Amino acid sequence: MFILSKLLSALTHPLFWVALCWAAALLMPRSWRKASVILFWSGLTLLGLLGVRAIPDALLRPLENRYPVPPAETIDQYVGIIVLGGAVGPSDVYATRGQVPISDAAERMTVSVALLRQHPTLQLVFSGGEGRLITTGISESEMARVFYREQGIEMSRVQFESRSRNTRENALYIKELLAQRCKEPWLLITSAAHMPRAMAEFQATGCDVTPYPVDFRTGGSTPLREYSMGESLRRWEIAIHEWLGLWVYGLHRAPRLEP
Repeated sequence: MFILSKLLSALTHPLFWVALCWAAALLMPRSWRKASVILFWSGLTLLGLLGVRAIPDALLRPLENRYPVPPAETIDQYVGIIVLGGAVGPSDVYATRGQVPISDAAERMTVSVALLRQHPTLQLVFSGGEGRLITTGISESEMARVFYREQGIEMSRVQFESRSRNTRENALYIKELLAQRCKEPWLLITSAAHMPRAMAEFQATGCDVTPYPVDFRTGGSTPLREYSMGESLRRWEIAIHEWLGLWVYGLHRAPRLEP
């Protein structure tokens, strides 16, 4: 399933569909000229609409609104926080430059550091292996270890799970790592749009997790005048990836593991 998901990742990028329209238009026989012209202009129209930020935001907002951020005064009732990988940048950059690159989901890392500093009793579990087909030998957990150490976090408070390559494996390997401690109350930190899929997987394992969404991309509304091709394409990719992921994971939900 992991390999198939990586091979099909192109389907989550909207430019793939634009390219598909134009490729079909070019490959049609001359006798189908009218259809090829329609496909060409359809692709061009789609390309123009992709920059309207309000459209992908409308897909992201229901995902991000599903779970609220827990009130600050409740944090001390939890034993710790589980942070899912996805905020650490390319491992080849770390290998070459010696610095841990942080992606645009940096809040997964920064918020966890803030919570650890504000609440000295909290433990942290970071989950992240190498979620790429061609591996480099450097896991997200390895880079996260460097990051947390550089932030001055006491490493005796931190555990790392370095085998997982996707959300399902995050949940299963965390369950295996924590064993009976998974029944204790934990906060789960991941991007707000990713939280519905992550919660479904952790609940399937029987772990007691409360969502702490971060890395929000949307506000209350997005004006139609907001136009940015680069930013909108990134939001389109996230939205399609998460909705498609919810559907696929739902078709083959991980079995609930008994204690």
